[in-house]
Amino acid sequence: MYLGLDLGTSGVKALLIDAGQSIIGSGHASLDVSRPHPGWSEQNPADWIRACEEAIAELKVSHPGQLAAVKGIGLSGQMHGATLLDAGDQVLRPCILWNDTRSHAEAAKLDADPRFRKLTGNIVFPGFTAPKLVWVKNNEPDIFAKLAKVLLPKDFLRLWLSGEHISEMSDSAGTSWLDVGKRDWSTDLLSATSLDEGQMPSLVEGTEKAGALRNELASKWGVQAGIPIAGGAGDNAASACGMGTVAAGQAFVSLGTSGVLFAANASYLPNPESAVHTFCHALPDTWHQMGVILSATDSLNWLSEISGKGAGELTAELGDTLKAPTGVSFLPYLSGERTPHNDSAIRGSFTGLAHESSRAVLTQAVLEGVAFAFRDSLEALAKASTTLTRVTAIGGGSRSHYWLKAIATALGLPVDIPADGDFGAAFGAARLGLIAATGADPLRVCTAPATDATIEPVAALSDAYADAYQRYRLLYPAIKAATA
Repeated sequence: MYLGLDLGTSGVKALLIDAGQSIIGSGHASLDVSRPHPGWSEQNPADWIRACEEAIAELKVSHPGQLAAVKGIGLSGQMHGATLLDAGDQVLRPCILWNDTRSHAEAAKLDADPRFRKLTGNIVFPGFTAPKLVWVKNNEPDIFAKLAKVLLPKDFLRLWLSGEHISEMSDSAGTSWLDVGKRDWSTDLLSATSLDEGQMPSLVEGTEKAGALRNELASKWGVQAGIPIAGGAGDNAASACGMGTVAAGQAFVSLGTSGVLFAANASYLPNPESAVHTFCHALPDTWHQMGVILSATDSLNWLSEISGKGAGELTAELGDTLKAPTGVSFLPYLSGERTPHNDSAIRGSFTGLAHESSRAVLTQAVLEGVAFAFRDSLEALAKASTTLTRVTAIGGGSRSHYWLKAIATALGLPVDIPADGDFGAAFGAARLGLIAATGADPLRVCTAPATDATIEPVAALSDAYADAYQRYRLLYPAIKAATA
């Protein structure tokens, strides 16, 4: 058996697979996000450990005795979080999360230093780790003075699991401290944020061994002591391993809390001006690009909360047949936007509202707005020399076929729906655990699932969607000018 642990923003998932990669079972525990000030987003790392323990306990109850067969563990996690530790590995403050925008001024200042884009291949986004540390230095100097280690969220779990300070390339590429082409820490970029390599974890590839399970936990869980823990991956790279999106030309669209259009690359293809992320993949000598929108299913969840209707109820009101855009447009910038705008201050909006704008019309506009945000990412990927011919859909939002029809039509690309199964980040992490434990060929392990169905663009609505997308494109500069 092989265990994948995925530390998400809303919860921890523990997934057990066997040697043939069949899913045996899973456990889950929820997490909350603290927002003490506008633009802030934090979690207590102790809650990650608690949630991991609960997820393992659920798995142990539902599948008694099978954890004893675990031979490898893989980790996946939310990216960019700044987990700050003192010399005794004690947490100094709540972790500043990926969707926290407090460090926008610090990010802009770092981004103005040409070394950052040159070495990382990316804009310095406010959500990345480096500007958060500059914010801490400027605003919490006593904490910064005690800083001994900076760990990403999943690597804090690794510290608890193994006692080791280790990270890997895909997650570390989102810190703004990694030389992404060379796959190593940059002393110049660390120095620019008043840090040094001694405060960073050591680096491995995601498929390599990176620590071993501590005896205390092994005894508690009923597993063998010293089980190897794989380097693992950031959540999107782990999902790509789960989906088999590991070779050039393969791509997926993820409809989760945030939205991602992810493409695997066989070489390093940076184009920071497009606001596309260019990161190391979890597999050696492989990279990936992705466009990121900050509020995908979060946009529908927001509408659900204020309307008092479940997200499934809202989408059910639209039926199964894709409708032409109504003229009501929605910008899904509820917490700013990354691709293509790199704007942490912009906020969402509805335009074109009228007396006859029903709840269903608002739902339709939200789904279309997210679809058009993915179209923005597709255009940005094209500017970064990546052309897609089809995508595979994953994430909770992909359960809505109406939404997938809207995305297919907005992108002008077929959208494949994988056969029943869980191919997300926890599955990808378990695959990486298998590879690290057995030395198996990553390309033979990280294969794509069978396609259950394909949703084609609705040709009859392509012109209407093209017109609606052009209206959508005009709204960002107008809203920005109105709120400047």
